[in-house]
Formats: sequence, structure tokens, C-alpha cells
Amino acid sequence: MASKRFTFAFKILFAAILPVMLLACGSSKPAASPVETFETYVKALKKKDYTSAKILLSAATIKMHEQEAKAQNTTVDEIIKRGSLVADGQTTVKYRNEKIDGDKATIELQNSFGSWETIHFVREDGVWKLDIAASAQDIIKDVDDQDKIFDQLSNSNVQP
Repeated sequence: MASKRFTFAFKILFAAILPVMLLACGSSKPAASPVETFETYVKALKKKDYTSAKILLSAATIKMHEQEAKAQNTTVDEIIKRGSLVADGQTTVKYRNEKIDGDKATIELQNSFGSWETIHFVREDGVWKLDIAASAQDIIKDVDDQDKIFDQLSNSNVQP
């Protein structure tokens, strides 16, 4: 008798769990692309939803923002708001040239001055995240390169 109750209980449990397992297996949609991640980030910024925006930032970017916030005695949300890739009143955001290379990717974003800048992404735990820290390193490198050129021109007494 106990065996029949066990079998009956097992069948009910199996019948209840099977649909959940099938749904879990069948509903796996592919991770968002870098462009889709960027679009979601922009939507979050426009809604001033900094919690959602932070989820889309790489670990290195969050660390960089935490250091900035500490140095400026403010919050990470405020740093994200100030350093937004999208201006407050900007109604359209133009981007192009998504390039994926393994776990790194880039897109080009048209800034408010009309020029194109590269935005970096990194895949962390299978999810694309904006890597603003890498983009900041690009800017630092560009400034350093310009300084070297200026120094060379200054030292050679050649007019630019």
C-alpha cells in the first residue's frame, strides 16, 4: 500500500515539475548583443533608472565609478548621470559599426558634437556589458599621443 502511495506521489510530483523543466529549457533566448545592451542602457538613462544602467556596466567600469564617487564625495548614480554617453536633452542616438571579437566588442557612437567615438563592451558571465573604463583608457591614450606629438614639435622648433 505504501508503495502505491509513493508511486502516485512521485507521478504527481513529476507531472508538476516536468512543465517547469520544459519551460526553463525551451525559453532560453540568446544573450543581448552589444547594440541591444547599449539600447537598453540608453533607455535606462532616459528614464533616470540608474539601478538598471549599473547592471549593464562592466565590473571595471563600476570599480572606476566607485573610485570617482569616493574621490568626489558623491554617489555612483551621480557619476553615471554626469558621465552619461547620452546628453539629457538628446532625442536621437546614432551608432554604427558593431564589431565583435571574442569577449570584446565595440560600436561607434555619434556624440553631441557630431563626431564618432568608440564605445567598448566586454562579455562578463556570458552577458555583454558597457566597458566605459576601456573607453576612458582610449581617451587617455589619445591625449598622451597628442602630448608626445606636441612635445616633438616643440623640441624640434617646427611650427605645426
